[in-house]
Amino acid sequence: MTGSIDSLFVAAVTFVAAHFLLASQPVRAGVVRAIGEVGFMIAYSGISTVLFVWMLAAYGNAPYADVWYPAPWTRHVVFTIMPFSVLLVVLGYLTPNPTAVGGERAFEAPDPAPGIFRVTRHPVMWGIGLWALVHLLANGDQASIVLFGALAILAFGGMLAVDSKRARKMGAKWGPLAMTTSIIPFMAILEGRARFDWPGIGWRRLGIALAVFLLLMLGHPYFAGVALLH
Repeated sequence: MTGSIDSLFVAAVTFVAAHFLLASQPVRAGVVRAIGEVGFMIAYSGISTVLFVWMLAAYGNAPYADVWYPAPWTRHVVFTIMPFSVLLVVLGYLTPNPTAVGGERAFEAPDPAPGIFRVTRHPVMWGIGLWALVHLLANGDQASIVLFGALAILAFGGMLAVDSKRARKMGAKWGPLAMTTSIIPFMAILEGRARFDWPGIGWRRLGIALAVFLLLMLGHPYFAGVALLH
């Protein structure tokens, strides 16, 4: 099921569609009734992983065909944006996430949006979305357009889908979080609806994010086939 642009396109569409479909209220409610919340989370994670591996395999086996030739300056854009992308993803995963699958428990905390969630309530999706966009800019071949385009659609479209689902499910509990956070980074802080929470981020999480970024830089030739450091 790999070896062509068409097979990559099918894998990418299936990967994105499955996320939106499984997270939709009717489907999720039906699955939860059948196998429970924990069962749903296990099934969701398993299906997502299998489809992601399929998409990566299709990408790796897709033929190379240029659509545009990236300008040299795009390399500088990647190196400028990627540290922030990694920082958002790492901080998002290291902080209780009220917008993640199974993140309803965060609403019970005294502060449901600590640390990076004062900057944006979707740090992981922003990190993935920025990563996808800069790699889309720096890779002008058909396969990269399909792969990174799919990930960008999932990330940025997912923010709106998650907000709609959380507002419907959490009811009155969603209001305070929505009022003190924002989708657009720093918007809630600039509008005076929130204050930057450095203690909620801290040097430890920042150090972990830096270590992850350095590991990705050093490992890039091995998992992506492109050396970033010369």
